[in-house]
Amino acid sequence: MQPEMLILGWGNPGRGDDGLGPEFVAAIETLELPGTAVDSDYQLQVENAADVARFRRVLFVDADRSGVEPFWLDRLWPDERSLSFSTHSVAPAAVLALARDLFGAEPEAWIMGIRGYDFDEFLEQLSDRARSNLDQAVESLKSAMQGDGLQEVRPRTAMKPITNDHEGGQCQTKSP
Repeated sequence: MQPEMLILGWGNPGRGDDGLGPEFVAAIETLELPGTAVDSDYQLQVENAADVARFRRVLFVDADRSGVEPFWLDRLWPDERSLSFSTHSVAPAAVLALARDLFGAEPEAWIMGIRGYDFDEFLEQLSDRARSNLDQAVESLKSAMQGDGLQEVRPRTAMKPITNDHEGGQCQTKSP
């Protein structure tokens, strides 16, 4: 039976807290949540549209350099305006637009930014603060999957997540 949900994390585990996306995926994988498939990579690519198209729901997970602690979670919609092809990466909203346009798939999509702090060193471990944020994000998803499902976790400050901009490998936030 095909799982209903894909959790897709990305980031570079060799750059400290930039590895929060893959670490989140690894932690979720150990929980063996029914109906859930996981995948991670260094960056999102156009090929991810084919993966996303096979699921009813998808959760994109990345490190966030400047977002609120411990994490934010927001709905994500396809956005062909964010579609640009490069050898670096593709934005999550662009992956959704490709899944829709190429495969006729429109999964319910979410994006999570987990607050990280140390991105500039070549270090294959998370900072203590990022690890704490990761643990809280994992527990939140675990509870959501056992309860009423995903719900937005909005920042308590005036910061609003941007789901279509992706700079330097991390989700970004800005004032509304």
